Amino acid sequence: MNNKTFIYSSKPWKISSFTGMLFFTIICLILFLSSCSVTRKIPAGESLYVGAKIKIQKDSVINKKEAKTVQTQLEAFVKPKPNATILGFPYKVWLYYLFGEPKSEKGFKSFFRKKFGEPPVLASKSVIGANAKQIGLLLNNQGYFRSSAFGALTEKDRKATAEYTVSLHERYIVDTVVFSVKDSSVFSKAFVATKARSMIKTGMPYQFDVITAERERIDRVLKRRGFYYFRPDFIIIKADSSFATHKVNLTFEIKPSTSQVARKLYSIREVHVLSDYGESTTADTLKNQETNFDGIKVFDRTASFKPKIFADAIGFRRGVKYSSNVQDVSLSRLINLNGNFKFVKNTFELVPRSDSALLDVFYYLTPIKAKSVVVDLNGTTKSNNYTGSNISISWVNKNAFKGAELLKVTANAGIEFQVGGASSTLGALNTTRFSIESNLTLPRFTIPFVTINPTKNQSLPKTSINVGYEQLKRGGLYDLTSLRTSLTYAWKQSTAIEHAFTPILVNLVKAFNFSEDFALEYFRNPILYEEILDNKIIISTAYTFSYMPQNKANSTHNFSFTGGVEVAGNLASLLSKLTSGDGSSTTLFGVTYPQYAKFDADFRYSYRINQSLRIANRFLVGYGLPYGNSYFLPTVKQYVAGGNNSIRAFPARTIGPGSYLRTGSLLEQTIGGQSGDIKLEFNTELRAKFNQYIHGAIFIDAGNVWMQNDADIYGADAVFGKDFYKQVAIGTGIGLRLDFNYLVLRFDLATPVRKPYLPENERWVLKDFNLGSSDWRKENLVLNIAIGYPF
Repeated sequence: MNNKTFIYSSKPWKISSFTGMLFFTIICLILFLSSCSVTRKIPAGESLYVGAKIKIQKDSVINKKEAKTVQTQLEAFVKPKPNATILGFPYKVWLYYLFGEPKSEKGFKSFFRKKFGEPPVLASKSVIGANAKQIGLLLNNQGYFRSSAFGALTEKDRKATAEYTVSLHERYIVDTVVFSVKDSSVFSKAFVATKARSMIKTGMPYQFDVITAERERIDRVLKRRGFYYFRPDFIIIKADSSFATHKVNLTFEIKPSTSQVARKLYSIREVHVLSDYGESTTADTLKNQETNFDGIKVFDRTASFKPKIFADAIGFRRGVKYSSNVQDVSLSRLINLNGNFKFVKNTFELVPRSDSALLDVFYYLTPIKAKSVVVDLNGTTKSNNYTGSNISISWVNKNAFKGAELLKVTANAGIEFQVGGASSTLGALNTTRFSIESNLTLPRFTIPFVTINPTKNQSLPKTSINVGYEQLKRGGLYDLTSLRTSLTYAWKQSTAIEHAFTPILVNLVKAFNFSEDFALEYFRNPILYEEILDNKIIISTAYTFSYMPQNKANSTHNFSFTGGVEVAGNLASLLSKLTSGDGSSTTLFGVTYPQYAKFDADFRYSYRINQSLRIANRFLVGYGLPYGNSYFLPTVKQYVAGGNNSIRAFPARTIGPGSYLRTGSLLEQTIGGQSGDIKLEFNTELRAKFNQYIHGAIFIDAGNVWMQNDADIYGADAVFGKDFYKQVAIGTGIGLRLDFNYLVLRFDLATPVRKPYLPENERWVLKDFNLGSSDWRKENLVLNIAIGYPF
């Protein structure tokens, strides 16, 4: 019996193996024949260039690791790059010739060739010779003096490979760095002082690129110190390698021909601002019609702006020493002045005197249209069977009170209706929502008795005042109103670091017009009383810190961090004690107030593998600590998981807390449910760039939310404990992104790997993967369509 079973089961294996081998052979044959067809179509007498090989002949003192590094660098350096291939097949060249030569520039053949094809890269002996010379120059510029290269082409079957033989000699090391001057003038002392933070150190390899960058650095330092007319090419670098074997002495000097104009320390005489610049306006017109405010002369023919905003933004004043730092900051502030100016440019003019060391500075500003109206209409579909639409109308005034203030008033009206799946005893729940919100942003701090002047910040500090009102009618069950206001101060410490402090945020929530059915139903869910029937006032203070360095597009490592803390209830408790006759602190003016502290952190890191591949990661931590009057965070402050920017294999708000299983209860339908006081989430995805517009991704998401305490709402398994890792939800999937620069359209198809709400020994569900089953697809495939990247 066992023997028969073995023989029977072996037959499919043999057939399957033979089929696979046959299939693989056919694919290879197709690629080979296609490759032959490609080479036949290239011009007669030419060969298809397929790449380069580098052979290193090194001195004995050079170790293998260093030689390998040089070889890798040269392989990336040589030009041209061969055509893109799959398994050695130049598929883009094949697509280029697929439909033949186009007859016009506008036809389908031309479009297809430009969009998907790639012209063949042809081998050239002249290019090989030029590359050999460039390799020699590159190696000498990196300190491998007297190194050289020889190149040759090898051709076979109309395919050519470039072969370079490199003679690599021992690298030279920097022995001394000297900044030489011939006098003790102010300029000479400033030049010598720049050595303190030199990029070139004794013992480092000689690198021409680093020496060039050092010259640029010296120029920037001198400009920051007031030498406006200095230029990098006024610096001479002398390299002496004759005194010792494989060592170099570097001497930095100023060209003798450098004029006195470039050696002078300049100060500002006058500052002029033209707030409405036109081509017909000249500098003479500007000077004749301007007004003086705090040392700045402003020309504003329409009186559209208060002069104080220019005094706040511009750091120069009469008698102040010129500095490129002050100049950069001033321009950045004017550009970021709540978007009031379309163009900002400036010039410096030397005061016309033979011995002048004074500059006049002019700022030319072109205002943008201040007032605008934006209408936004959208539709939504949610995982709880709600479908709806919303219309938003915003009125924007970018110069509301002539001080570059940004005033935005937004009115929203929307409706949601349940199209199916009503599981409560009350039937389907329809919702109408109306809100109006105004936000005023001032380009300055409005703190009484406090003067803050962050002179080095790239943008002016901002004060934001927000007031909003919202009314929600929940399907005949109840009405809910929310009145909120906040005051926020935001400022940039540097280009990478930003702070936001909200000393006061007040949100008053009130419910009324309860139906009899709802009043009976809430007894089954005590949280309904806490979150809906019980009016509340949230008074909190918050602080947010952001670290977002301006990484270069091709940088290998990118890192950013955003963190914050919010504390609520302390001020309300103090006011309650002061206003209540019996010293009670449970209500304020008869309204319950929650007490809690929240801590949030968002870490993001990405690593660039090559020009087309990058690994992006995000780690989220959210921790809420209710205390005093509160046993859990208010629902509006709790954390949720799932959705297109979270764990994408699960719809929004369908994970947790802990191992809680969704029931479709009234709680979940009326206030969302499935939220928690604590959140952990990790996301990682491998992002691939196929071309300029089409990108792809493979991703894994993991995380969950938990309760801080067991409030008899979700059960003991919803509380964060030592076994929290056993309750982590995991999902994976693939993504397609259409990147149009101004818009990124994202499609992510995901499936769960681990479902925390199943019995503990059944939570890993990838073993049940069955793409052929419609029931499995309906339950386990989630398509997320969104705008922008998830993180």
